[in-house]
Amino acid sequence: MVDREGPLVRAFVDLADTLVADYDVIELAQRLVDHCVHLLAVDAAGIMLGDPGGRLHVLASTSEQTRLLELFQVEVDGGPCLQAYRTGREALVDDLQLDSAQWQAFADRAVSEGYLAVFALPMRLRGERIGAINLFRTATGHLSNADLAVARALADIATIGILQERVLARNETVTHQLQGALDTRVIIEQAKGVLAERSGLDMDQAFAMLRKAARDNNTRLTDLARSVVDGSADSADLFGRRAT
Repeated sequence: MVDREGPLVRAFVDLADTLVADYDVIELAQRLVDHCVHLLAVDAAGIMLGDPGGRLHVLASTSEQTRLLELFQVEVDGGPCLQAYRTGREALVDDLQLDSAQWQAFADRAVSEGYLAVFALPMRLRGERIGAINLFRTATGHLSNADLAVARALADIATIGILQERVLARNETVTHQLQGALDTRVIIEQAKGVLAERSGLDMDQAFAMLRKAARDNNTRLTDLARSVVDGSADSADLFGRRAT
């Protein structure tokens, strides 16, 4: 697509503004699929989200036609969106009339609705898959590398936004996480003090020594700090003679 920089910047600013506000995840998802259609060479888009049992549900779509087509995938237990969600790999179908054997029922329904190509991208964070984005096109042909890169970025934003909303919906979880972070910092400060006293270094130098030891021993900084404070760390092995 030509001269997409301006619309792309505005789309990401819009989504970022939504994320930092007191947002509704449905509205976020709806904005995202709308941006997909405006930014990419596709004609329709939808987001499907998995429940705790692994069953997909439509979260947002650019039309009722698209929503019903996505629901049809769940009904027949087959389609690119389900495959992307279950495998964590993209399902890119340039021509549903030629490449449809594995999802024949879905392909027939999609073609009857006027869609000849579909591209499904998993929504995931590290090892957790939470859903998939479906992009539909009324013409055959592949998505450009640039379009795929934008689509992946939008899928990542949707994933982060949905997971963040789940956390914000449970204030006790946020409070627990914040307190955990504060408690972790206390342990690190205590470990710095212990090392500074043992080694004769200042606190910045002690912290640098602690971080270096964590990296050198492939150990989490928090775990190493805790072992320094409770005395279970072997200072001679980890920090050398200066810390003994």
